[in-house]
Amino acid sequence: MKKTLVLAEKPSVGRDIARVLQCAKKGNGFLEGNDYIVTWALGHLVTLAEPESYDDRYKSWKLEDLPMLPSSLNLVVIKKTGKQFSAVKAQMNRSDVKEIVIATDAGREGELVARWIIEKARVNKPLKRLWISSVTDKAIKDGFRKLQDAKSYENLYEAAQARSEADWYVGMNATRALTTKHNAQLSCGRVQTPTLSIIAQREEEIKNFKPQSYYGIQAVTDRGTFVWTNNKNHDTKTFSKEEITSVMKSIKGQNQMTVQSVKKALKKNFAPSLYDLTELQRDAHKLFGYSAKETLSIMQKLYEQHKLVTYPRTDSKHLSNDMVSTLKDRLEAVNIQPYRKLVHMALQGRMHLSKAYVDDQKVTDHHAIIPTEETPSLQRLQDKERKIYDLIVKRFIAVFLPPYQYEQTTVGAKMGSESFQTKGKRIVDPGWKEIYDFDSENDQLLLKMEEGGTYSVRSVKETEGQTNPPGRFNEGTLLSAMENPKKFMKESNKDLIATIHEAGGLGTVATRADIIEKLFNSGVIEPKGKEILITSKGKQLLELAPLELRSPTLTAEWEQKLERIAKGTLKKQEFLKEIKDYTKKSVSEIKNSTKKFSHDNLTGTKCPDCGNLMLEIKNKHGKKLVCKDRECGHRKNISKKTNARCPNCHKRLDLRGEGEGQMFTCVCGHREKFSTFNDRKKKEKNSKATKRDVNKYLKTQQQDEPVNSALADALAKLKLDK
Repeated sequence: MKKTLVLAEKPSVGRDIARVLQCAKKGNGFLEGNDYIVTWALGHLVTLAEPESYDDRYKSWKLEDLPMLPSSLNLVVIKKTGKQFSAVKAQMNRSDVKEIVIATDAGREGELVARWIIEKARVNKPLKRLWISSVTDKAIKDGFRKLQDAKSYENLYEAAQARSEADWYVGMNATRALTTKHNAQLSCGRVQTPTLSIIAQREEEIKNFKPQSYYGIQAVTDRGTFVWTNNKNHDTKTFSKEEITSVMKSIKGQNQMTVQSVKKALKKNFAPSLYDLTELQRDAHKLFGYSAKETLSIMQKLYEQHKLVTYPRTDSKHLSNDMVSTLKDRLEAVNIQPYRKLVHMALQGRMHLSKAYVDDQKVTDHHAIIPTEETPSLQRLQDKERKIYDLIVKRFIAVFLPPYQYEQTTVGAKMGSESFQTKGKRIVDPGWKEIYDFDSENDQLLLKMEEGGTYSVRSVKETEGQTNPPGRFNEGTLLSAMENPKKFMKESNKDLIATIHEAGGLGTVATRADIIEKLFNSGVIEPKGKEILITSKGKQLLELAPLELRSPTLTAEWEQKLERIAKGTLKKQEFLKEIKDYTKKSVSEIKNSTKKFSHDNLTGTKCPDCGNLMLEIKNKHGKKLVCKDRECGHRKNISKKTNARCPNCHKRLDLRGEGEGQMFTCVCGHREKFSTFNDRKKKEKNSKATKRDVNKYLKTQQQDEPVNSALADALAKLKLDK
C-alpha cells in the first residue's frame, strides 16, 4: 500500500500532525500510520557549503584569494543534525512512499528548509504543500483537505535560494576581505551593516544636536489656566525671546480675559491594528524589557507547543476575508477569566470588522497574529508566555469593541490683542480602552464658560523650555527603524527613503531579531541600560566597509528584487549575476583602501598561547578577553550575566573568574564566592516548605480540628425541619 510522507520543520509540529493523521507507530526520527509517515527537520538540516569545499586554498583566509565566486553553490548536511537528515532521507526514499507533503513553516525560510532537504536527499517524487497559519487540530485537518501543488511555490523557493546565496557571496567575501586586510574580526553583511549605519547616524544626530530655547505664556484665571497662542500660526510657543517679551509688555496691566469662542467636538479613536511580529516585539520590549529574539522564542512556544496563537513570523496587521467565519469561535475560546467580561461585550456587538482590520490586499504570506480556537489553560503558561499571550488576546478583543469617544472643548479668549486658549476633555465612552484598565479620571473638565464672558486674570507668567535631542535606539525602536527607515532618516535622502520604504525596510520580520543579536555578538554595538550604543569597533567598521554596503539603499533594492523573484517577474540567475558583480566591486574597494583599523579595547593581559595582547569584548551576556591575533583565536570569559539575584538589592549578579575562584558580584558592592552562593541557596531551599509539605500539613490540620458543634447542630436542625 502506497503512503504519503509529511515533512514538518520541528519535532513538536511533526508530532501534532502525526496525531491528527493517526500515525502512532514510532520509528527512528518518524511516526507512521496506515496512510501517512510523518518526519521532521530540526530547523535547517542542510546548508550552503563553506568556501574550503570549493578550493583547498580557501582553508586559509588570504586577501589575494578574494573574491570567492563559485559558479554555483553546493549544499552540505549540517554535522550536528546529520543523524536526523539520514532518518528523513531514508523515509523519503522508501519504495512505498508515493508523494511528499511539505509541511514546514509556511513562509520563505520554511520553503527553503524543505526544498534543500529534498534536493540533498536526491528525491524526485510528486510534491504537495501544506500551508497553515496555526497548528491546532482543526487547522491541520482543514489544511490537509486543501493541499496545494508544490509547483505553486517554486518561485518562493527561488527567492529563498537567491536570498541565501546573495548573503553567502556578499557576507563571506566582505567579512574575509575586511578581516584579513586589518587582522581584526570584522563581520560585514547585506542587512547588518546598513542597520549599524542607522544606529551610527542617530549617534551623529545626538552629537551634533544643539538645543534651542522656546518660550510661551501661561495665564491663570478664575475659570482655569490658559496658554498664549500665536495669532499668525496658532502655535503655543515661539523660539523668539524678543517676540515673547513684546507680548508680555502688550498685556502688562491687563486683569481680564474675554472668551471669544467655545467649541465642542466629538472625537473618536478606533482600536489599534492587530499585531504583526515587529510591533509585538516592540511592545514586549517597551512593557517588559524582552529582547526581539526572546519575544520570538516565546511566540514560537505559544504557536508550536501550546497552539494558542497563529503563525508568528508575519509582517501583516490584517486578516483575510476567509478568516471572518472563525472569529466568533476564537472569541469564545478566550471567554475565560480575566477576559470574560470583555469577550461578552465583544459578542454582544457587531461581529463585522472594517477594512482597517480585514483586507485581502494587505495580507502577504500570513495574516496578523491572533488567538487560535484553542481555549487556554493559563496556569500552564510560564510568566513570560502569559504576558505575551495577554498582549495578543487583548489586542484581538479590542478590535470588536466600540471606539473610544470623548468630547473635546476648546475655549478661545483674548487678553488685549493677544489670543489665549484652554482645552478640556470629557469621556463619552471608554470603548476599547476599557480593555486596558482605562480610568474615567482621565476626564479634564473645564468650568462652565460662555462666549462673551469676562473672567479675572489672577497671574501671568512667561514659560521656557528647550528642545531635546532624538533618543538613542533601544531594541524596540531599532526594530521600527529596520521596518520603516523612512521615519528615522534625514529628509535630504528622499530617493533613498522612497526606495527603502517601497522595499519594506531592512531584513524581514523573521530575520530582524537575529540581525540585532549578530550586531551585539560581533561587538559593534553594546547595551547601556535599555539603550544601544555603537562601539569604536562599529564606527571603524562603517568607515572601512564598502560605501554602498553601508547604505540601506542597496539592501532595500535587493529586497525588492527578491520579492519580484517570488512573484515570478525576475529570474534568480539574473539577480545573482548582479550580486557577483557587486561582490567583485566591494572586494576591490576593500583591497585598495588606505584606511587603518586600530583596537581601542586592548588590555595589558597577554595571550597565554601566542603572547599578543588581549582585547576586552563586551556584549549583552557579559565580558570576555579575546586574543588580538585572529588566527590565534584564544578567548577567556571575564564575567557573564546570570539570573541569580543579589540578596541585598535583588539586581542580577555577574559571575566572574574561573574554576574554584568563581565569584558573584553586584553593582551595589556585594561579593560572594560561587561555593558560598550555592550553600546559601541550598539552605534557603531546605528551609522552605514544599507544596507537597503544605498540602500534607493542611490535610492533617483538617483531620485534627475540632468540629464547630454549634454550626453542626444548626445545620442538623435545619435538615430535620425540612
